[in-house]
Amino acid sequence: MARLELSRREFCLRSGAFVAGLMGSRWLVRDAAVAQGTKLKVAGVYTVPIEQQWVSRIHKALMTAQERGDIDYTWSESVSNTDYPRVLRQYAESGVQLLVGEVFGVEREAREVAKDYPKVSFLMGSSLKPDPALSNFAVFDNYIHEPSYLMGMVAGGLTRSKIIGMVGGYPIPEVNRLMNAFMAGARELQPEVKFLVTFIGSWFDPPKAKEAAFAQIDAGADILYAERFGVSDAAKERGVLAIGNVIDTQPDYPETVVVSALWHMEPTIDRAIAAVKAGEFKAEDYGIYSMMKYGGSSLSDWGTFADKVPAELKAKVMQRQAEILAGSFVVAIDDSEPKSTL
Repeated sequence: MARLELSRREFCLRSGAFVAGLMGSRWLVRDAAVAQGTKLKVAGVYTVPIEQQWVSRIHKALMTAQERGDIDYTWSESVSNTDYPRVLRQYAESGVQLLVGEVFGVEREAREVAKDYPKVSFLMGSSLKPDPALSNFAVFDNYIHEPSYLMGMVAGGLTRSKIIGMVGGYPIPEVNRLMNAFMAGARELQPEVKFLVTFIGSWFDPPKAKEAAFAQIDAGADILYAERFGVSDAAKERGVLAIGNVIDTQPDYPETVVVSALWHMEPTIDRAIAAVKAGEFKAEDYGIYSMMKYGGSSLSDWGTFADKVPAELKAKVMQRQAEILAGSFVVAIDDSEPKSTL
């Protein structure tokens, strides 16, 4: 477990196996190690700090795999898009067997790197589909629209002003589908609800998200969907409620965050690790393993709001959850950009 800060000197030391004329031998040694069930060398390359909620779930799943003894894991965080391909190449040259990260801003460049390292497996958060011609590049996404629908029901059942604020990073499919599912869930319980939607143009700018949330509260929102960090801070300061996203932030905001849609990356990461070890890793879309029936997402416990949310509302939410898990209710995937309706 270590962060990898690859200076030129460290890179030379770490890539000692990369000697002229021995490229083929290095891959043979690597494949033999995988076949024998030894620890897999895995690296994470992230464009934001590992504390950021989306990336934190990937990091958590990889740390869990390391603690089980399945992998040796190292990572680099806050890597700029312009530097991302270089860092991928350095890890690939250092003997890493599985690279995990998010390439939404560098799709083409990351796939070019994968082409140059066909023996290294790439599992990347992506808006695009896998390319069968690039067999070592698989994709995943956070399909947590189902618990997002459920927490939308909670918000719709709790709002008194009938105005809900939503603050997101960018209007890309990964964010849009969660917001649209949330809005649909809220409308099920409160058909007259209106929405204020703001995108801050950043994946990690808590002060900017907080200011956007303040503006929505001033416009009448009495509950906020905190897709970004900073929103719950605004809600806490102004005495309104918030709904969390990806991680459970209720412990930090016990009187503010009612419930959260949680993303669990363990099913995705464990499947990828097993595939690499078995020599069966291929170009596929791991997105479905973020869905509730695979254990890839869930609605958080009520926690400090167990006695504050009306029993009738909780019963409706739990009934809908049971129907989603049974397959009798399907939450639509809508990747279009959500708009304010107020």
